[in-house]
Amino acid sequence: MITRLERRIDVLEAEAEIRRIQAKYMFLCDTPFPGFPPVSDEERIEQILELYSEDAVWEGVGEYYTGQFGKAEGKDAIRAHFNRFWPADQDPKLILNAHYLTSEQIYVDGDEAQGYWIHMQPWLYSDGTALLRSSRLNNKFRRIAGEWKVTRTRTENVFIAPLPDNFAESYPSTSVLLKES
Repeated sequence: MITRLERRIDVLEAEAEIRRIQAKYMFLCDTPFPGFPPVSDEERIEQILELYSEDAVWEGVGEYYTGQFGKAEGKDAIRAHFNRFWPADQDPKLILNAHYLTSEQIYVDGDEAQGYWIHMQPWLYSDGTALLRSSRLNNKFRRIAGEWKVTRTRTENVFIAPLPDNFAESYPSTSVLLKES
């Protein structure tokens, strides 16, 4: 009986940790960066990479995302992938991007796990153009030395829709959410 309860607690704790990792990934990908103190995009990318195993894969799949995102294998390739999202000379500059996760399913099997989500994210650029993206995620995780890491991020387009120009009336240029007063 105790062993069975210990296994159930381990699964619940693993699910909670995986949920936190996935949410932190999305949080780190938001614009403006909601962490405090503010960090450079290079530092943000390194914080994202801390969530991944050394042998991780990040890939876009399906008729739209395969060509747009491709497949990045290993941390160096994933770093290069994220550097394309936040280039210093981006024009127009991405000024708003927020991730909303839903339809969560997490399955834990010992030191391996798999999670499914749907997410939506509005994008607003400095020239006023905007779009709404929705994707399905099928991600894998592994417990390495007692710590859960992402081993695969796999995303497939559900839809991309234009939003009206300048759809957002008020939004911060920087985030102070985590700043203590």
